[in-house]
Amino acid sequence: MPTTAGSNAAWEAPAAGGSFLLGVLSSLALLLYTLFLGAFLYVFILLRLILPQGLARGVANPMVEATAGLWVRGILWWLNHVYRVQWDIQGLSRIGRREWFLINANHQSWVDIFVLYALYLGKVPLLKFFIKRELAYLPIVGQAWWALDFPFMRRYSREYLARYPEKAGKDLEQTRRACEKFSQVPTSVMNFLEGTRFTEQKRRRTQSPFQYLLKPKAGGLAFAIQSLGDRFSALTNVTIYYPDGIPTFWAMMCGAFRRCVVRIDEKPIPAHFSQGDYGSDPLLRQEIQQWVTDIWQEKDEQLRQLHEEHSRRLPAAGG
Repeated sequence: MPTTAGSNAAWEAPAAGGSFLLGVLSSLALLLYTLFLGAFLYVFILLRLILPQGLARGVANPMVEATAGLWVRGILWWLNHVYRVQWDIQGLSRIGRREWFLINANHQSWVDIFVLYALYLGKVPLLKFFIKRELAYLPIVGQAWWALDFPFMRRYSREYLARYPEKAGKDLEQTRRACEKFSQVPTSVMNFLEGTRFTEQKRRRTQSPFQYLLKPKAGGLAFAIQSLGDRFSALTNVTIYYPDGIPTFWAMMCGAFRRCVVRIDEKPIPAHFSQGDYGSDPLLRQEIQQWVTDIWQEKDEQLRQLHEEHSRRLPAAGG
């Protein structure tokens, strides 16, 4: 059911109305489709490893990217023709395959990734997500992410850093190195500023000042801006809202993901953000963090308005 602005429990609940049988069939179809394309993927990865770097960049890399794009297109076809997802998208105006894009979005579910590909696949360079290092070991998918130069991040807990202080800043240094590689060809860098999926429990535990968002982490975004300089003309700010409640990946497979609302706007990036050193300049760090916080406050307010808007529609839908 659609949620109310004050009901975060309902906001977290997966949408109802899915079919277990459809979930099993969808999972089987996805598995077979992944295995089929995975065979080609491994051949192209092998070519990438044995060919000289220049030839690999011109031959093997496009094949890997084409295979990944075909895999995503198959999932999007299933979303639109089997699940028949209804899209409400506003603000999708800036596109281009020969430009660099810096994109951020709120993060609630693995479904967010497919939403973002539905928005941008074929319209901008293939989205490159920051991936947790543990996911690199997933069969086929993990190797595809590696071959596509997705940056793998290793997050260190406060307890770990207390024992090994020399590891401090290593995760952001990995971000810097990955983004320097992106400077070679037009790339879309996708960053979930919250760093993890939103839940009400996480919001309370981290004492987030926002109602529908976790606290944003500006470090990765700052290093992306500083590594790629003026290649980013703006920050593409995406807000994702699920009127029927946040769907889990399994709920999506069962066909319970029915509606998605997306609002997009472009935020100019102050020119001096690409200069200086975020890690060692406290004034610059404070300014970037405040800029990100302001964006997050606007996003939280936008989500609140979307809640209210869809809550007002509930009586008509139920009647």
